[in-house]
Amino acid sequence: MQLRPKNGNRWKGFSGFMIEQVYILENVDLVGFYGVNNIHIQLIKMLFPKLRIVARGNVMKIIGDEDELADFLKKIKAMEAHCEEYNSLTEDVILSIVKGKEIPFAKQDNLIIHGVNGRAIIARSENQQLLVKSFDENDLIFTIGPAGTGKTFIAIALAVKALKNKQVKKIILSRPAVEAGEKLGFLPGEMKDKLDPYLQPLYDALQEMIPAVKLKEYMENNVIQIAPLAFMRGRTLNDAVIILDEAQNTTSHQIKMFLTRLGINAKMIVTGDITQIDLPPVTTSGLIQAMQILRNVPGIGKIEFTKKDIVRHKLVQRIVEAYESNEHKKIH
Repeated sequence: MQLRPKNGNRWKGFSGFMIEQVYILENVDLVGFYGVNNIHIQLIKMLFPKLRIVARGNVMKIIGDEDELADFLKKIKAMEAHCEEYNSLTEDVILSIVKGKEIPFAKQDNLIIHGVNGRAIIARSENQQLLVKSFDENDLIFTIGPAGTGKTFIAIALAVKALKNKQVKKIILSRPAVEAGEKLGFLPGEMKDKLDPYLQPLYDALQEMIPAVKLKEYMENNVIQIAPLAFMRGRTLNDAVIILDEAQNTTSHQIKMFLTRLGINAKMIVTGDITQIDLPPVTTSGLIQAMQILRNVPGIGKIEFTKKDIVRHKLVQRIVEAYESNEHKKIH
């Protein structure tokens, strides 16, 4: 939020001196703030009938009596803060703020952030909660476990929270370009076209947490970067949360290269499923090797998710169990 007073734009009206003020919305999704078909801004205008309010993009120009204007600015700041926190603004919230009433909200245990449309993103399982705790305590965390346990989703939520709280300046998400049964070279299109579908799970998680317009702005300004692991070479990553997903598909050299990118005021989360390695049979998983080599290094956390942490459809847990049972029969 910024306030820009208009010097000299002060004149005598019927009810006293009139002032023109410019207010700039900085950290909110404008669609969510103004409402569908500008329904929220129309309500705000009705609630402040003595003011003339013109909204264009993120700029609001307000003309009116000095006392009325001061009250409006106080209320609009509160609305902006609410919208930034919850990614949502409703008519009930607007009315409560204008009338000075407390906004009723049920307390959410283990809340990380509010996603798009105010959805509460929560650490649901015990190991998800341990990941949140480990993120506060360590600068590097290895997080392993089967599909559907939410390890990547929670990692990205922690990164978004750190960005939102201005603890870091950027988020960097990466994956090794090892395909599960496909070859990128044979897919049509330019390199970006080939890589985007492979990186889509990372986009999907971000789209649940950050409104579309804001996410586009972040990505255009490189505040949020999504790139294959090979693009990390030679970089030093400061003031960032860096997440390496599907790390079981890294080689020893790749994961060493990635881990040594960690810079000042940065945190790194490495996620993977060691039961789903897509590397050639003769290649050792860099994730498994790194966890062995670094197991006694202080400042490194390790969270092991199990099938009990699966938070997708209930069938996912049954599928994981069935495959585990099948593998067990093969061994014996």
